[in-house]
Amino acid sequence: MTPALPPAARRLIATVRSTRFRAERAAAGRVGGGAQTLLAPVHLSIRDSRTLNVACAVIADEQVERAHLLVSRGHRRFRIPLAFEQHAHGGLLLSGTATLRDARDVPDVRDEPDTPGHPRLGEGVWRLTVVTADARGRVLRRGIGIEADTEPPPTPTLHHAPDPRTGTLIRVVRCRSGRAVLQVTRSRPRAELTRFVPGGDGITVHGRLVMTGARRRWRAKAVRRRDGVTVPVGAVWEGPEFSFRLPLGEMAGASPGQWVWDFHVESDSRAATLPLGRWLSDVRDPSAAYPTPFRVFALPSGALVRAHAHFTKSGGFALTCWDISKETS
Repeated sequence: MTPALPPAARRLIATVRSTRFRAERAAAGRVGGGAQTLLAPVHLSIRDSRTLNVACAVIADEQVERAHLLVSRGHRRFRIPLAFEQHAHGGLLLSGTATLRDARDVPDVRDEPDTPGHPRLGEGVWRLTVVTADARGRVLRRGIGIEADTEPPPTPTLHHAPDPRTGTLIRVVRCRSGRAVLQVTRSRPRAELTRFVPGGDGITVHGRLVMTGARRRWRAKAVRRRDGVTVPVGAVWEGPEFSFRLPLGEMAGASPGQWVWDFHVESDSRAATLPLGRWLSDVRDPSAAYPTPFRVFALPSGALVRAHAHFTKSGGFALTCWDISKETS
């Protein structure tokens, strides 16, 4: 098993990665001497780091016979066909939609350079270029320009969301020159909660591991937030997916009173410990978006436990529990 990296090494890797992204954005935003004016998009967005939507207006008096969007990084290039549509305000639009494939997709012939199809993007910065040709065969290559970032109004959801399966984050980024590029960031290892189901005598939790590899064996545990007391959780595993019943009796009986517990998934060697939560979402405040009630559970032992399973503001999964058997007797 691969041992966990020390904090200094992790900080160094993060610094190298951010420096590489800045260098790639600078290179992707560079404008050559024969470059044309950047096109202002009517629409440019990415949904769930998976679906790219783009629409640009055809410049007045420009006769465009065919067009495509070129997505490129180094020698890797993909063509996305652009269709002609009537603009609501007059004129023509060049519009296109493509599924941006990532690590979950098996490579195929469409991954060859400069071929049409759905791009399979690796981590890094990808340049966007609109390529048009007129009836005489004259070809123009222009980037897509976007306005400088402004503080958006507060909304319940974020502007960019990671892929819900792989955790890969693909977002539109503005280079210093004003050119729009796609920045692809791989997810770090995560323990993702998919759902929890309250029942009459307990709560069942379902989750899965993301980007953890297949060489490690994992187990789950409950950790009391106040003092770090741990209670083992017997998880059942099916590949990267897992489920377990919350040990309400052991948690409530650890000491009298009401305490908050968090949940972690760790490898057998304890080389990696992952907090359990709902991380791969565009919800800005999960604690407000997913309100949950307090419930009373009758355990097989005869004890009554008052418990509140909930999400924290950052997306972590937590439980507040209290043995109320004496209070109700």
